[in-house]
Amino acid sequence: MDEPGELHIAMFPWLAFGHIIPFLELAKLIAQRGHKISFISTPRNIQRLPSIPPNLTPRINFVSLALPHVENLPNNAEATADLPFDKIPYLKEAYDRLQDSLFHFLHSSSPDWIIFDFAPYWLPEIATKLGISGVLFSIFGAWTISFAGPSYSAMLNGDDPRTEPQHFTVPPKWVAFPSKVAFRIHEAKRFFDHIEVNSSGVTDIFRLGSVLAGCDVIAIRSCLELEADFLRLVEDLHCKPVIPVGLLPSSAQFSEGGVDEKWVTIREWLDKQTQGSVVYIAFGSELTMNQNEITELALGLELSGLPFFWAFRNRDDSVRLPDGFEERVKGRGVVCTSWAPQLRIMAHESVGVFLTHCGYSSVIEALSFGLALIMLPFAIDQGLIARVFEEKKVGIEVPRDEEDGSFTRNSVAESLRMVVVDKEGSAYRENAKQQMATLFGDETISDRCMDQFVAFLRSHRKLPAVIDNDLPTHAPN
Repeated sequence: MDEPGELHIAMFPWLAFGHIIPFLELAKLIAQRGHKISFISTPRNIQRLPSIPPNLTPRINFVSLALPHVENLPNNAEATADLPFDKIPYLKEAYDRLQDSLFHFLHSSSPDWIIFDFAPYWLPEIATKLGISGVLFSIFGAWTISFAGPSYSAMLNGDDPRTEPQHFTVPPKWVAFPSKVAFRIHEAKRFFDHIEVNSSGVTDIFRLGSVLAGCDVIAIRSCLELEADFLRLVEDLHCKPVIPVGLLPSSAQFSEGGVDEKWVTIREWLDKQTQGSVVYIAFGSELTMNQNEITELALGLELSGLPFFWAFRNRDDSVRLPDGFEERVKGRGVVCTSWAPQLRIMAHESVGVFLTHCGYSSVIEALSFGLALIMLPFAIDQGLIARVFEEKKVGIEVPRDEEDGSFTRNSVAESLRMVVVDKEGSAYRENAKQQMATLFGDETISDRCMDQFVAFLRSHRKLPAVIDNDLPTHAPN
C-alpha cells in the first residue's frame, strides 16, 4: 500500500542510453523525495544500468518488458548502441509493439503519473484512458523543442513553413528574441532524415508532436539560468505548463566500476601532465565516424603538439588509426580503445579541455567540471547544442565545410591550440571554469527545480478512471 502523500510514478524512456540514463537520474531525485518509481524498459537495458544507491532501492522498481521480435532487428538488440544508424527504425517498430504489455502493466499498477519520452506517440491515449496523468520529459534543451516546430498541431499535420534544408539554417520566425541557434546546411540535410517517414511508419517529428499534444505537462532537462527565453517559448508554443527539472549531471561520478587497475594506470599518466593541459576526446558510444574523419582528427591531434587522452570507440572495426600514429604520439597522447572512466578523467586537474560531438549529457558533465569545449557536432540536436554553448563563450566549434561538414587536420589542430594555448582562448577557459562550473555545479538550482517539479506532480494528480480492458489502437493517417 502506498504511504499517504506518496506518489507512484511510472517512467518509460526511449531505448537509447543517452535517454535512459537521464531518466534514471530523474527517477533517483524523485525517489529521494519519498516517492515510488516504476522504471520500465527491456531486460538487457535494465541489466546494463548502473547500480542504484542502497537507500533508494526500496523506492525504485525495475519493470522488464520483453521487446517484441521485429524482422530485420538483430537478436539481443535492445538499444540504439547495439545497432548501426540504418537499423534504428526497426528498434522503433519493436518499441511501438510494447504498447500492449505496457498497457497491462499500467492497468494493473495504477500509477499517479507516467513520465515518457519523445518516441511513444501512442502512449498519451493509453494514459488518458487509464486516468493516468502524463509528463513528456525532454532530455533535449528547450532550444531543440522550440526549433522542432511552431506548435504540436503543425508537427502532427506537416504544417511547418520550413520545407527545404536551407530554411533550417536560420532561427525560426517564432523565435522573437536574439538567437544564433540554427543548423549549418550539412546538419539541416541530416535533420531531414528525421522528418521523413522511416520503416517504423512514423516520423520522429510526428512522434514528438503526438506526445506534446497528449501530455499534461512538459518537463525539460534545463534550468532558467541556462535558457529562460527558450523555456518560456516552449510554454507559449504548445500551451502546456513547462517545468525545468535541472541539468541532471550524473550522480555516479566516482562509482564507475570502483578503483580498478585500469583507472590506476590512467591516473598515473594524468598525474604526470601539467594542470589544465590535457585534451580529453570522447564521442559517446553510438557515433560512428568514417575513415576520413578519424584520420583527420588523429592527425589534427598529432599536429597540435598537445597532450591528449582519446577514448576511441570503434564499434564495428570499420575504421583504423593512421599508420604509425600511436607510435609518433607515444608518451604525449593516449588512445584508449576499451571502456574509460569518463567522469574520473574529466575531474582530474590535468584535464582542461573536452573535444566532443556535443551530446547533451557529455557537455553537461564536462561543464560541471569546468572544462572548456572544442565542439565537433554530428547528429540531430548536436549542432544546436554547439551554437548555444559557443554563444555562451565556453568553447568553439572546429571549422568545417558548410556543404558537406568535412573538416581538416589543420582546423582541428588550430582549434585545440587556440583554446588551450593562445591568449585568445583564455576567455573560454575562464568562462567554463567560473560561469558554467557555478551553473552546473550549483546544487541549489537542481534542488529548486526538482522541488518545484515534485510539488506540481503532487498537486495535479488525477483520480483513477474506471475503464474497460480494451487496448486503444492509435496510428497516424
